[in-house]
Amino acid sequence: MTLRRGLATAVAVILAFALSACAGLPVGGPVHVGKAIDEVEGPPDFSYVPDGPGRDATPQQIVEGFIAAGSGPRGNWEVAQEFLTSSFKQKWQPQAGVTVYTPGESSISSPADDEIVFTVQPVANVDATGSYQPAEAGRIPFTFSLEKERGQWRISQAPDGIVLDANRFGSVFQSYDLSYFDPSWRVLIPDVRWFPSTNPATRITAALVSGTQSPWLGESVRSAFTGEVTLTQPSVPVESGIAQISFDPSIRDLSRETLARMKAQLDASLAGAGILDVQMLVGDEPLDVTARTTRSTAVDTRPLVLKNGTFGFLSGSDIDQVVGFGEAFSEVEAEAVETDAARTTAAVRTRSGAILRVDSDGTRTELDTRPGMTAPSIDPYGYIWTVPGDQPTEVVAYGRDGSAQKIPAGWVGAAGVTAMRVSRDGARVAALVRAGGRWSVWVAGIIRDKDGAPTSIGDPLVVANIGGRGIDLTWIDGSTVALVFADGQQRVVREQTVGGLGTEVRAPDGVVAIAGGNQSGSVRLLTKDGSLYVQRGSWQVLAADVSVLAVQQGQPG
Repeated sequence: MTLRRGLATAVAVILAFALSACAGLPVGGPVHVGKAIDEVEGPPDFSYVPDGPGRDATPQQIVEGFIAAGSGPRGNWEVAQEFLTSSFKQKWQPQAGVTVYTPGESSISSPADDEIVFTVQPVANVDATGSYQPAEAGRIPFTFSLEKERGQWRISQAPDGIVLDANRFGSVFQSYDLSYFDPSWRVLIPDVRWFPSTNPATRITAALVSGTQSPWLGESVRSAFTGEVTLTQPSVPVESGIAQISFDPSIRDLSRETLARMKAQLDASLAGAGILDVQMLVGDEPLDVTARTTRSTAVDTRPLVLKNGTFGFLSGSDIDQVVGFGEAFSEVEAEAVETDAARTTAAVRTRSGAILRVDSDGTRTELDTRPGMTAPSIDPYGYIWTVPGDQPTEVVAYGRDGSAQKIPAGWVGAAGVTAMRVSRDGARVAALVRAGGRWSVWVAGIIRDKDGAPTSIGDPLVVANIGGRGIDLTWIDGSTVALVFADGQQRVVREQTVGGLGTEVRAPDGVVAIAGGNQSGSVRLLTKDGSLYVQRGSWQVLAADVSVLAVQQGQPG
């Protein structure tokens, strides 16, 4: 069953009904739904068309209508601007951000005839770049000043940005992945942003070409767009699914490799907006550009397990053995395993708590014997990451030679950590942490030297606050993690977009480990009695007597 636990969870549940929940905001002012034709791109989309101010409306009705008009982004929120005085229209910045609040959790008051205060319970904030983050607890007041202009009340002062309830936000805004490269230029890293669903190709292109990656990603990603070239027209026309993007002539001076990287970023970023291909232009002349080939981070869709001393992929009742590991894992009594993409090296935690490197030729290297270490995670460069659960700042990554690379600061501000996993692209690391008296999902960018050795992690992004003690964590794809936590005696599985929304379902009792596939709903769960579960509508037992559910970091390719 779906659970409503905490603010971040509330928005996930609410947005599950976003498209069907067409009731108005709890502040009055009717809003109609109609088909709006986009002048510059592909097929028409459906948009809210809010009403403008009514004649002789009261100050409260003006503010209520203005809030409701936040659902109409066309023309830079042109309907919302009708509620403003002539002078304030020039100052108000609707694209400064969005405050998303819980439907029904709002109130309105009038301390004076010309002042209205609208107070909400926020669930999230979206900044001017489209980056989404759960809101801190506590109600937020928005103060509006009004004055009469030509005999009608209008807003003369208001906060920049718009305020939307979660239902309306999920219909007006959509998430899109801006794509950046890892430092080796081999893998694309998604940076989730939220934009109005009108003109998505234009908004995505502008953010990618003229903007930068989210601050939390920092030096962990790279972009081929570094300011040398600019767009020569603000809109991006789309014809037959092909986006036509015009650049200034200086783009001709760039190397073919740089152009190939640019196209790869544009192709991947715009795919989420339904774009089939990208045509890069100078004036009316197409550039001859082929996108750079990138490495996939997909994993084998079959569960990877240790069962009755055999390590391999579960196929029905059989196990397709991964040669070289089974005997070694049995000898050391493996409790947690993560394999590299090539399946030649595994990071292992034994039942005694020791952290090992195990190679497919049988070589075993003891890395850490401190008590309470998290299940280890191996990155694409061969570094094995772990951290003492009660010392979150003591993150360490062990190199192929067994040497320890201390990660400065680690998870600063956390009081405990129960799980930590490096993303399959090696650019980010996620953790289940306890901080400020509650459990949360944090994700940080990994900063490396020129040889790929990790030197530090960036300031973490708080991805979600969860309603219980964190147990285990895994990556599903480049922008989604899955986790299991304990809510009292009950287990809950949450799938969480990094920089977006999450959904929760009740899990079988006694879950101790989770591993991800390649898409939503593909997680596997292991219970303490050795039962392996998958979700097929409901949770179903796939196998029994499983001693380890392994995590994959990719597959050979």
